Amino acid sequence: MIFIFRILLKIDSLYHSFLNRASLEVAKYRGMKVGKSFNMPDKIYFGTEPYLIEIGDNVNIAGGVRFVNHGGTTTLLRKLPGYEDARILGRIKIGNNCTIGLNCVIMQDVQIGNNCILGANSVLSQSMPDNTVFIGNPAQFLCTIEDYGDIVLKNSPEYPRELEKDRKKLDAYIKENLPHKYKKARKIK
Repeated sequence: MIFIFRILLKIDSLYHSFLNRASLEVAKYRGMKVGKSFNMPDKIYFGTEPYLIEIGDNVNIAGGVRFVNHGGTTTLLRKLPGYEDARILGRIKIGNNCTIGLNCVIMQDVQIGNNCILGANSVLSQSMPDNTVFIGNPAQFLCTIEDYGDIVLKNSPEYPRELEKDRKKLDAYIKENLPHKYKKARKIK
């Protein structure tokens, strides 16, 4: 029975991979610029104006990310006297070597510099300078990329790195040896 489930999961995975690729190719056909080594393992919403999006080289974007190039709030405004010409429309540019976390929203008129990380579930409505990490709603500066790298290195799990060549052995080792340590609750200030 597990064999059938594994086959079904593989079919589902291939189907979603095909849809993701189709979404990307349609956005590129409509004018979106995408650099080399772009990675999007899950569904991304490129919006109704993908031609206003530019993505650099070596960019990783997690699933659920939404690009918002225009503001739908103007539909209401245009019904009010004096606001018939109200429009919100803008470009989005992502630099090289960036990672965008799960379920982020990137608003119009925003540029993400090179070597940046946008944390999961963030709503970015301001530009990010090179080498920065932003998180939150609204997304705000957290630290430099170097500071983040130091934090990650300090907390990286120890295991024989040669196991990374064999995923089954790596999984077995991690399952058996990763410590059961959890973050403590923090007070809200």
